[in-house]
Amino acid sequence: MVPQGSTKPVTQAYDIAGMTCGHCVGAVTDELRALSSVSDVHIDLVAGGTSTAVITSTSAVPDADVAAAVDEAGYQLIGRSA
Repeated sequence: MVPQGSTKPVTQAYDIAGMTCGHCVGAVTDELRALSSVSDVHIDLVAGGTSTAVITSTSAVPDADVAAAVDEAGYQLIGRSA
């Protein structure tokens, strides 16, 4: 049971193309953390392949906002991860 007045964290996972190194991860992480309600970002880097970003937030983040943040960092959002 979630205490009254608190919210259960929301976790969303996304596939991202184009990242090759830790600098790439840092750039995407910074853009995603800047989104409202995002409290944590974890990226599983697959250099040159499809990496997965897991976003934890206090409320669902619109996919369009995630796509814009990833684009701003210079990478391509493939879509939601299964």
